[in-house]
Amino acid sequence: MLSGYRALDLTDEKGFFCGKILGELGVDVIKIERPGGDPGRNIGPFYGDVPDPEKSLYWFVYNDSKRGITLNIEVPEGQEIFRTLVKTADFVIESFPVGYMEKLDLAYGQLSKLNSRIIVTSITPFGQTGPWKHYKATDIVLMATSGLMMLTGEPDGVPTRYEPNHSYCFVGADAAAATLIAHYHCVRSGEGQHVDVSMHECMARANYNYAPMAYDFGPIPQRTGSRLPRGHLQTPVIHKCKDGYVSWLLFGGIAGAEDNRRITKWMDEEGIQTPDEIKGIDWDKFKFSDITQKEVDLIEQRISTLTSRYTKNQLEQEALKRGIRMNAVNDVKDLVENEQLKYRNFWTNIEHPELNKSITYPSQLCQVTEGQAGVRFRAPLIGEHNKQIYEEELGFSKEKIRQLKQSCVI
Repeated sequence: MLSGYRALDLTDEKGFFCGKILGELGVDVIKIERPGGDPGRNIGPFYGDVPDPEKSLYWFVYNDSKRGITLNIEVPEGQEIFRTLVKTADFVIESFPVGYMEKLDLAYGQLSKLNSRIIVTSITPFGQTGPWKHYKATDIVLMATSGLMMLTGEPDGVPTRYEPNHSYCFVGADAAAATLIAHYHCVRSGEGQHVDVSMHECMARANYNYAPMAYDFGPIPQRTGSRLPRGHLQTPVIHKCKDGYVSWLLFGGIAGAEDNRRITKWMDEEGIQTPDEIKGIDWDKFKFSDITQKEVDLIEQRISTLTSRYTKNQLEQEALKRGIRMNAVNDVKDLVENEQLKYRNFWTNIEHPELNKSITYPSQLCQVTEGQAGVRFRAPLIGEHNKQIYEEELGFSKEKIRQLKQSCVI
């Protein structure tokens, strides 16, 4: 989709996903690592459970569809090579601390003089301005400072995070979108620009539906775990079954009437006793404002009795037959075996010649009528494309490349 464009990726794990998205959209993403390899290669898990910078599954999944070179941009000769590469590029994405690129004379102001169309996307914990601009942050810090952690977990428990490094995915997606918006502006105007991405702000936006509620309506939203607030009530969303969990939610009004009748009929057929307090409910007139928490709990106890008798697949299939909105809570194994994902070729096998094996990846970013948007090839080995880029594209002699290696520039 975006073949013909080039990005220079200087990011660490905070920005890997941004480059991955651009690469999967067809951009020629060149991952630039320090000589010896990026520290992100030391993040596990590892293929074969053997720690090795060339076997990091984390590195594989966040750096596919990129070519890779080594380059030390902290030395003058490395900086000059980088400037040469910038003249051939459309995007630079970086996640260094605020001010780092300025110290190297590689900030947007300097690079735009070499290439007026260059778009530099800077990903930092708190942005390029403000009293926190020099603060550092990790995934768990971003989860906490954004407010998301306060809303995650059981109501009687402590705040919890999403799965590790999930914030980097939110941020990477936002950074890729912002980069492409700047690209659209460049296509129309011929002008590049500096894109300032604050990870803190990206995560605060991920919390967007709760912040306005607290600001406009007063009460601060609290953790509800697997229960959904419904005015003065809370209704369970997740129900345990024989081999895991399913999701089913009690609805009121017209939206829920038919669903509630169908699942009531199913429970009656199963011989599940109906307590006197909820017998004869008119689902067409059912409203949460007219029911107590005790009555909701009695309804949910019946649901749980039903779900406990079956596996999640059995429940999902029977619910589909009956037209009931109930679905399995899938784990990764379920996703790999999912017939819908298989039908749409969501999974793909990517060859890893260095491992003498192919590895299954989530393939598609999206399906498009023209072109491809998904994994194109595996992540690069350390310096895998040095010869291709330095010798074949930039025209460096073999002797120069040898000298650059000896002096640890590449």
